[in-house]
Amino acid sequence: MNIHFSPEDEAFRREAAQWLTDNLGGRFAALRFRGGPGDEHRFIDERKAWECHLASGGWTCIGWAPEHGGRGASIAQQVIFAEEYARAGGPGRIGHIGEGLAGPTIAAFGSPAQKARYLPGIVSGKELWCQGYSEPGAGSDLAAVKTRATQDADGHWRISGQKVWTSLAHIANWCFVLARTDPTSHGHHGLGFFLVPMAQDSVTVRPIRQITGSSEFNEVFFDDARASDLLGAPGDGWKIALALLGFERGVSTLGQQMLFRTELDEIIRIARDNGAARQADIRSRIAEAWMGLTVMRANALRMLSEDAGADEQRAALVYKLHWASWHRNLGKLAMDVLGEAAELCPGEENAPYALTRLQSLFLFSRADTIYGGSNQIQRNLIAERGLGMPKEARGR
Repeated sequence: MNIHFSPEDEAFRREAAQWLTDNLGGRFAALRFRGGPGDEHRFIDERKAWECHLASGGWTCIGWAPEHGGRGASIAQQVIFAEEYARAGGPGRIGHIGEGLAGPTIAAFGSPAQKARYLPGIVSGKELWCQGYSEPGAGSDLAAVKTRATQDADGHWRISGQKVWTSLAHIANWCFVLARTDPTSHGHHGLGFFLVPMAQDSVTVRPIRQITGSSEFNEVFFDDARASDLLGAPGDGWKIALALLGFERGVSTLGQQMLFRTELDEIIRIARDNGAARQADIRSRIAEAWMGLTVMRANALRMLSEDAGADEQRAALVYKLHWASWHRNLGKLAMDVLGEAAELCPGEENAPYALTRLQSLFLFSRADTIYGGSNQIQRNLIAERGLGMPKEARGR
């Protein structure tokens, strides 16, 4: 791997760490280590304010090109900020879908007018986005989407259909929607990539209630909803959708791993305090978790390296499968370390329950191997794209 931290990078690290230390206090102190996976429904208004505060300090979209409102930070500096943000306990980024997915995609495929219209709102932290990909009959299989897009008499695109598991749709200003522009098309042909405002009567958002009693994702119904823009041309949707998924496997993975590290540290602390660490099986599983996280970091740095070649690009296909399975096992380990305490919910008697951090980790990590590409789909991608094996037989 070739991720080097120069003296300038280390100066950047000190700047970022100091800013986070100075600003994650006062009115934002309660946000530290909050709002992550399983906790995304908490502190919504406060995290919106934090997003704008980050922007005022110049800490949103730091890897974007300066002409798009970013700092043009190097990969090394983006890695540093992701790590320092997680180390400082920065709250879950409520604008991450815009910054990490919508924005880079618009920058790559949008017209100058589209870039000027949409990118500033993401950089400022004032406009939030959600992702309209999955459907009731098309979860990990994006090529099976049925949501349709038609043009009215004035040439404007209208969207009709249903999306599901849409994180943050209830607070988002915009949704990027994969829809079928050619009603006779099948598979990855005839798809369009649309930018749709959420504040219209023809868009209905319904929360999906979870076992915890909370809701952080939703189902969204488009009933002849107006699309503000089509990114690219009709039929380009599949190409753009795949490019967006590539942005999803970016530098944020290092910040994710820092959050995993704090979860593992908490498990180790509790195991020492309650005596679980004296059990040989628990010690072995903690060691296995530590080694898995160490390997995960090394592989992520290799994927992000400037001299990453074809082998590293193929290895990137393994990343989602690796971290999702690892994190699910960490949730199991957390419950076994807690012992009887894992069965008790403190606080309110009725949902939404006041779960502890590790209880939320366990419940949410059960979904890690499903969302963002199920383990089954990831194994197919590894076999077909990484190893060149024959494609899975598909029914018609």
